[in-house]
Amino acid sequence: MAEWKKTGCVLCAQNCGLEVLVEDNRIKKSRPDKDNPRSQGYACRKGLNVSHYQHHAQRLDHPLKRVNGVLERISWEQALDEIAARLRALVEEHGPRCLAYMGGGGQGCHGEAAFGVRLLRGLGSHYHYNALGQELTGQFWVSGRFFGKQYLHYIPDEHQCQLLLAVGWNGWMSHQMPQARRVLQAIAEDPQRLLVVVDPRRSETAARADMHLALRPGSDALLFKAMIALILQEGWQDQAYIEAHLRGFDEIRPWFEGFDARAALEVCGLDYAQVRELCRLLTSRRWALHPDLGVYMGRHSTLVSYLLHLLPAICGVLCVPGGNVLPGHLMPLGSHSGARDARTWRAAATDFPAIMGVFPPNVMPEEIMSDNPQRLRAVICSQSNPLRSYADTTAYEEAFARLELLVTCELALTETAALSHYVLPARSAYESWDASFFAWTWPGVYFQLRRPVLEPEGERREVGWIMTQLAQRLGLLPEIPAALHQAAGGNRLAYGAALMDYARREPAALKALPFVLAQTLGQALGSGNLAAFWGLLMTAPQEFQANAARAGFAPGPAQGEAIFQSLLDHPEGLWIGQCDPQDNWSGLRTGDGRIQVHIPELADWLRGIDAASEAAALAPDPAFPLILCAGRHMDYNANTLMRDPAWNKGKRAGTVALSPQDAASLGLGDGQPVRVTSQAGSETGELEVDQAVRPGTVLIAHGFGLIYQGQKYGVNVNRLTKNTHRDPLAGTPLHRYVPCRVEAA
Repeated sequence: MAEWKKTGCVLCAQNCGLEVLVEDNRIKKSRPDKDNPRSQGYACRKGLNVSHYQHHAQRLDHPLKRVNGVLERISWEQALDEIAARLRALVEEHGPRCLAYMGGGGQGCHGEAAFGVRLLRGLGSHYHYNALGQELTGQFWVSGRFFGKQYLHYIPDEHQCQLLLAVGWNGWMSHQMPQARRVLQAIAEDPQRLLVVVDPRRSETAARADMHLALRPGSDALLFKAMIALILQEGWQDQAYIEAHLRGFDEIRPWFEGFDARAALEVCGLDYAQVRELCRLLTSRRWALHPDLGVYMGRHSTLVSYLLHLLPAICGVLCVPGGNVLPGHLMPLGSHSGARDARTWRAAATDFPAIMGVFPPNVMPEEIMSDNPQRLRAVICSQSNPLRSYADTTAYEEAFARLELLVTCELALTETAALSHYVLPARSAYESWDASFFAWTWPGVYFQLRRPVLEPEGERREVGWIMTQLAQRLGLLPEIPAALHQAAGGNRLAYGAALMDYARREPAALKALPFVLAQTLGQALGSGNLAAFWGLLMTAPQEFQANAARAGFAPGPAQGEAIFQSLLDHPEGLWIGQCDPQDNWSGLRTGDGRIQVHIPELADWLRGIDAASEAAALAPDPAFPLILCAGRHMDYNANTLMRDPAWNKGKRAGTVALSPQDAASLGLGDGQPVRVTSQAGSETGELEVDQAVRPGTVLIAHGFGLIYQGQKYGVNVNRLTKNTHRDPLAGTPLHRYVPCRVEAA
């Protein structure tokens, strides 16, 4: 009998609530969940097509081992025994720096991260790579300096702002905000509020804006330096706020003095009067900023992130309602990695540091191909497909071919899995207990504990279980007494007391806590992930406990258990915390409670940004006269999670988009095959002539170029992106500014 079950989408970071119709262990249909308190019946077409994520011909059912170049089925016991033995041998011979873990659960399955990181640390390595290092680490690095910890990132208070400034963010297509289209439409239709978009092209969001600054691609740093300089020259800054809440303002003010804003804006291709009017609005209204990959992956990435922290700071809208606020969270997305801390690891070959506890995927090929004795030799890749998700497919193919051990834990036979020595079948988001930790709401703290809605087929396992089994074989678990196993089957609070007593007697238990939980409480609950989430709630930090108390969960030893049971009782998710809207400042970790705006490492970089230098740097390269925006957001792409092209049947997806002017000048017509070439390589795809594309630019969506049933679908844009074309501080790929050329194929 068919049954509707509550769950959530895992195809973008918003994780909108869904209901899925399940019959014969298959998802027949999905619809938005009106009971979900965060998304309230909102979902895009990705969520309405999750059946294609779950059911397709490339799903993995059994462990595989490469034998004579061919992947062959083996047992779990053989796979785990051999992988553990090979890991132990490599670490003993080459030291812990030979090993990296690439993963963290992607868009919706973050339960694995506790197990994967603990396995990595148990073997002595700190080399954790994931998508945060591909997109957001420059932003996190700046946040760490401004707010005291890298995991304290700001978000817009979009519901109370009088003006929303969208920078490099096409929210109508990429979402990146709860109920994005509803929010944007409401602001656009409200005569008392303004929507302002900074984007080189007239995106779907820009088309709805009250003001659109169509700046020249790659000129973001020049624009925001000019805006800050203009505000300071006019004396429009919020001086009272600056004196009360900022530290270091007097040191950075000279960086903007004497700056020729008019000349800078001419290079940006913008009207001086329009930008000046925007600056006036930003200093006379309560406004919120929403930046996104358009600037995080553009030229001067980390420097632009700094300017986009400084701009709201001098306007007095950081940490205040209606401005940009620090959200609450149950668990931050990562840990603070102090660049000035000698204990923070740096990559052996490229010298990039960990930021937010992760390394940039851009450097992994060099770390593998290096002649350094401490080069990477083994990678555990979990729910991540670097051969399509990360820059420079060619570099990754060459590097992965050199690895002595590549283990992939995955749902499907991805391009990365196809190159691996061992492939381990993972349960999907709809076959396991799991959750995500994307904090994108304020003042409420939302959480959904997703439950299995389908029975796993074949021999699929939770990734947490896989990591626990490896840890056990590697000797990373202390001996667990029978009494703790017995306690796990009874009252959970009593089990917690027994667990803490065991941890006091066995110091190694705390370092292996996720594995201990999985082996005891996980056996009773039927899920290691579920046990780990219980443990997380029982050991939540005091700040979260205070937020939970404001949400109605009585403080005390039983608070974590009460929240856990409420999450079990509410499959649609619920508000588990409530921040104090009048005291966002208490979240700062700067020591004196002030925002630190002076970052001396950026001084020379910022001083070097002026009209003349940027005009020279932005001059077109005759060999590559167009600028590729690698990563177009549209309704038809979903990273590399949707492998079966049937989900886009009848849609025009995976194309190469050009403006009519450029197509005409190149003698190209809509629908014909074209070749795009950059310094990294070439790709061929179908030309789409689109009036919305800015002349001089090329748009290609991410998430295509997948090999499905032996056929390639769409353009693999990462064949065109170079891993060394990256931010010098954070290693972020500069995907939104890739010089290229286009010609008939």
